[in-house]
Amino acid sequence: MLDLNLIKTKPEYVKAALKKKGWDVDFTDVIAKMDERLSLIQKVETVKAEINKLSASVPQVKKDGGNVQEIFLKVKELKNQNVENEEKLAQIEADIKGFVETLPNLPDDDLLPGEKENNRPIYTFGKKPEFDFKPKDHVELAESLGLVDYERAAKISGRGTWIYTGLGAQLEWALVNYFINTHLKDGYTMILPPHLLNEESGYTAGQFPKFKNDVFWLEGQDKFMLPTAETALVNLHRKEILNEDELPKKYFAYTPCYRCEAGSYRTEERGMIRGYQFNKVEMVQYTTEKGSDAAFEELVRKAAALVEGLGLHFQISKLAAGDCSHSMARTYDVEIWIPSMGIYKEVSSASNARDYQARRGQIRYRDKETGKTKYCHTLNASGLATSRLFPALLEQCQQKDGSVIIPDVLVPYMGGIKVLYPKKK
Repeated sequence: MLDLNLIKTKPEYVKAALKKKGWDVDFTDVIAKMDERLSLIQKVETVKAEINKLSASVPQVKKDGGNVQEIFLKVKELKNQNVENEEKLAQIEADIKGFVETLPNLPDDDLLPGEKENNRPIYTFGKKPEFDFKPKDHVELAESLGLVDYERAAKISGRGTWIYTGLGAQLEWALVNYFINTHLKDGYTMILPPHLLNEESGYTAGQFPKFKNDVFWLEGQDKFMLPTAETALVNLHRKEILNEDELPKKYFAYTPCYRCEAGSYRTEERGMIRGYQFNKVEMVQYTTEKGSDAAFEELVRKAAALVEGLGLHFQISKLAAGDCSHSMARTYDVEIWIPSMGIYKEVSSASNARDYQARRGQIRYRDKETGKTKYCHTLNASGLATSRLFPALLEQCQQKDGSVIIPDVLVPYMGGIKVLYPKKK
């Protein structure tokens, strides 16, 4: 959620920043409501002070033989007056909250306006693989190697799903273990969160109310299936006040992710490029304002290092303001090269929400110098998502005979298997 004081004191700056995300916002009405809210608060507090003063005078008036009934009547009159003002105040506060909670986060000042057309690659690792034979796509490879069963997945679940089988399941689990062990080595705390979350969790993450219909809800319950572990991790300290010395807090979680968006996938996004359910290891940090930028750089480096460790060709792109998600002020995408598609696909988004999510979830820390509370900064990055990494690995590491070489870092997790060979027909 945006800072109301910033909107009131620098409305043109906020308006220009939101414009970079494609939002054209008029703050005239909401600023007027803020002024009216302040006026009503002053009136309510003034009346409360008068009530307290009158109530405190009752013992003395009784002692002096005065008429306390007049005081009681006056107090009742003032309380009735306050009821009306408090009702107006509650409505105005609801109006302000309803307006502000729909607004996206402000993009960082250095981001270009616009959307994908203004994304800029800022780092490239390795070279695009070149083949002296006709390469197969990941669907052909996965089927010929006996790694994935798409047909039976469609039978038991439907379109946009798949079944890892045999060495395919082992390879998927090897990737997850590689990620997990790396994060543990780097001092992150592992979390296995619930997959069913309440509505307040989606609100704090900034996904609700705007994207409330983009998740799977349990009918008749205030529960939805998590679209990413970030939604759970950024709620761990909701409504808590941390000590500054506790920060940064660094977490990661492994979960399947469940998303409705799979139904709109394009023809070329077959196989496991886009699906209703996929596996992901997610990193989240809680930091101070001063530590926010350094944490972002760390998350980007960690996500990139995982792909580098696999020896796969990828790039990092700095996203334009409009391509950053609703809650984020800054995002770098780690994008893997998929030869059959001839394009890069995101396997990690490293993002900084600044204090946007913390304001929504009342996540604060106490400054050790001033003793005052401040909002935490929250950041996240996939580390990594497997549903596009798996296809890229198969395609980039394939050999002329149809086999696929396992990256060295995964061999220990594959029980020593170094090469995947086609199944004999």
